Amino acid sequence: MSDMHPNPRLVLVTGPSGAGRSTAIRALEDQGYEAIDNLPLSLVPRLIEGPQTGRPMALGIDVRNRDFSANALIELIDTYGVRGDPPLEVLYLDCRPDVLLQRFSETRRRHPLAREESPGLGIDRENDLLQPIRVRADMLIDTSDLTPHDLRAELDRWFSTSKGQRLAVSVHSFSYKRGVPRGLDLMFDTRFLRNPYWDPTLRGADGTDAQVQDYVRADPRFTAFFDKILDLCDMLLPAYVAEGKAHLAIGFGCTGGQHRSVTLTEELAKALAQHGWQVSIRHRELERRQGATGT
Repeated sequence: MSDMHPNPRLVLVTGPSGAGRSTAIRALEDQGYEAIDNLPLSLVPRLIEGPQTGRPMALGIDVRNRDFSANALIELIDTYGVRGDPPLEVLYLDCRPDVLLQRFSETRRRHPLAREESPGLGIDRENDLLQPIRVRADMLIDTSDLTPHDLRAELDRWFSTSKGQRLAVSVHSFSYKRGVPRGLDLMFDTRFLRNPYWDPTLRGADGTDAQVQDYVRADPRFTAFFDKILDLCDMLLPAYVAEGKAHLAIGFGCTGGQHRSVTLTEELAKALAQHGWQVSIRHRELERRQGATGT
């Protein structure tokens, strides 16, 4: 009974075909998760709301699921990510289109969305279909350059059920114009800082650029703001570990989600990593922009 927990994790594993979902489900099952793959989407709410075993659960869902609907999956995520007990966490396994195409060519598999056409067409259709789900992910792992062994090791870092598991921290940037990302535990508004958007030489860049970061850091209020947030994290993160929390999401918002929020996200993630925490970064608006341009 040592693996029983009063509030076990509930993880939904999804992503494009060929990105490693089946490998991930098997890896989570080996870690002690109750793993259920390809359950009809209409039955998922009954499973979530039904009797619990006390074990963490991993649900594998993709376009091959019976009665799959992107809108239904989005509604499921938006519903149980907010009021679920435990909340539904979304693990999105991503992969570059060229790598997916190579994997389909090597295995000679047909793409589920292009059975009588080239796999490339199916890959493009599926990426378009899943984009609204991708931006709702709590954790995103790009498997393009990962072997199955590497993916298993990465999942062990984030989802281990051992007593020695560490808190996984994700830091998000976003635009208030597009709404607040689901699942944030801590949220900070950066719109009071000087905005690089009004500098024509920086407008087209983003907060991952050193010049943009220097511009934002030059605001006389930046250092005090950042230091207080880091002090708060240094106090709270060990407390969350003591309470058994497995994942903490921290968000920074600004007007467009391109400059100030991205800069703060990069800065805090770097500082927390230096303090020994396991950290991942999500830039929602930058990911949207990359998805729109196909890069």
